[in-house]
Amino acid sequence: MDLTHIAKMRLFNQHIGGTKIKTAKEIAAWMGAMQAQDVAMVKWAVGIRLPGSTEKTVEAAIDRGEILRTHLLRPTWHLVSQDDIYWMLEMTAPLIKSTMKVRHQELGLTESVISKSNSIIEKALDGGGHLLREELVARLNEANIATDNNRASHLLACAELDGIVCSGRLKGGKPTYALLEKRAVKTKPISKEEALARLAHKYITSHGPVTVKDFAWWSGIPMGDAIRAEEMIQADFSSEMIDGQKYWFYNDSTIPKNDSDLAYLLPAFDEFIISYKDRSASLSSGIDKKAISENGMFKPVVVVDGQVVGIWKRSIKKNRVIIEIELFDHPGEMTVDRIEKAAVQYGLFLEKDKELIWLKSGQ
Repeated sequence: MDLTHIAKMRLFNQHIGGTKIKTAKEIAAWMGAMQAQDVAMVKWAVGIRLPGSTEKTVEAAIDRGEILRTHLLRPTWHLVSQDDIYWMLEMTAPLIKSTMKVRHQELGLTESVISKSNSIIEKALDGGGHLLREELVARLNEANIATDNNRASHLLACAELDGIVCSGRLKGGKPTYALLEKRAVKTKPISKEEALARLAHKYITSHGPVTVKDFAWWSGIPMGDAIRAEEMIQADFSSEMIDGQKYWFYNDSTIPKNDSDLAYLLPAFDEFIISYKDRSASLSSGIDKKAISENGMFKPVVVVDGQVVGIWKRSIKKNRVIIEIELFDHPGEMTVDRIEKAAVQYGLFLEKDKELIWLKSGQ
């Protein structure tokens, strides 16, 4: 096994390169969690792993509460199955809160302020309401709670981390907030050890081959806990040493021959790129700076044979989606054909006519 093989295995294990899964909820459950600060992009992150689906398919799953968007793992939004949200929150919310303490002190967000904010948000959503961020911020302002200087984002994140709210139904394509207890049935608490093992099992199965450092990065847990989780479940997986690193993967991981040479237009912040501490299997030296900005913005990328070969962006005009492709090197005819097919897939997902624009390559 080498890095090229690792990249192709990851495509398959993440269900980008072929899947038998039938629903958005199953995709979220398989992946464990999918980074989701960009709502439009995370819908495509689900859709590209669910052949034949459309944006409406994913939106319907969000509206039904089958997949939920909230803060967990690392301190950002993630999309998860409604069946996993409680135990993941219980495991990772305290870790996220600890990273926010200093900033909360700077903003004057005391425990008293946060408690008052939680109460106001809970009351506003009582009865099963679904409110936009702007609507909740207005309620906080009415109660004389300061929401400037990014305080609103912190207060809403606290309500998520405290298990009060999560994503609600989309309203005009925009995310809303709703009471978590109305969106997911409360599950029985599990021990920290069981949660560690469950999370590691999900991650290695869906993202492998991976290192323990990759798992610690993705989950946001301390390295000591990551190592302990690895020890608890190692009997279920195979491992191989590559360049001095031990990579773990599911014993039955294989790459279908007919799927390994396809091209994909992956969304911004997709798990195929962001979920690994070491991204060199798919991002060669120098390419990473083109795909990831200095301030940590992960751009939508073009992937061929498991390798990032370019970036892309979209714009919507009525019934058309305009897709602009910028490759890092001059492509051959076969690569162009593969990318054109990937663009067709994205157009079908949005149920719009696609217009493909090729920007100058090799810059």
